[in-house]
Amino acid sequence: MIDRILFPTDGSDGAAIALDHVLDVANTHGATLHVLNVADTTVHSATRVGLEVVDALETQGEEIVTAAAETAADRGVSTVTDVLQGGVPETIVDYADEYGMDLVVMPTRGRTGLRRLLVGSVTERVLRTSTIPVLTVNPDAAPFRYPYERVLVPTDGSETADDALEVGVDIAALHDARLHVLSVVDVTSLGVDVYSEVQVDVLEERAATVIEEATTYANNQSVASVEGVIEHGSSVHRTIRSYVDEHDVDLVVMGTHGRSGLDRYLLGSVAEKIVRTAAVPVLTVPGRPAER
Repeated sequence: MIDRILFPTDGSDGAAIALDHVLDVANTHGATLHVLNVADTTVHSATRVGLEVVDALETQGEEIVTAAAETAADRGVSTVTDVLQGGVPETIVDYADEYGMDLVVMPTRGRTGLRRLLVGSVTERVLRTSTIPVLTVNPDAAPFRYPYERVLVPTDGSETADDALEVGVDIAALHDARLHVLSVVDVTSLGVDVYSEVQVDVLEERAATVIEEATTYANNQSVASVEGVIEHGSSVHRTIRSYVDEHDVDLVVMGTHGRSGLDRYLLGSVAEKIVRTAAVPVLTVPGRPAER
């Protein structure tokens, strides 16, 4: 259940488009929207007005969060607004942890040129360090279909991918959406020798097992429609993106890390590439904290 959603905003057009989508999500869950603007303390913003020193970024930030809250009120969504000073990605992640957010929603681009970036590298840094799921929205691909009708969960059977599967199953069940579970076998990187052919067989068998277990879990959770697919490709992220386009997927749900070492990475850099390039919202689910 999503009760509290964090929406960091810089007031850009990209953020305004993302706000429209996050309000749909908040309405579905009856969630409170926390609207946050970060006055970046790495930028000199103090200006003198009479005898008072006014932080221009904080003043602008108050205007930005107030405007977003008014838009939310028009849609029947309750809000909490905050303007804080600090490094942008660090402040976003710390706020989410301190106030027990269930979800962070961010656009994949914000202000550009001489103006402050809300996202881009900021979004990627939040993705890498956030302890809660992050929903990223590409403003250039709007409008988005909502409620979601087709949800894609790429999986390699890793622990983090299993966590993402649970989230994807919950979303599919909530929206009565079709769930696609995809495992990508990257065969071209293995070469052409006999050993590589054996490795291909091993990867295909593993993928088949992963898909079978994932679809069984989804069916047991009362998802109305589940499709398990194994794809072969030379690039995991391109294969995922092609699947999204070819099957008219509305939402991708991914873990932020996959298998490592001799096992294939599903995610990590792959997740970041999907976030940058996908034409649909992408929900990234962080890995569990390492045991000590």
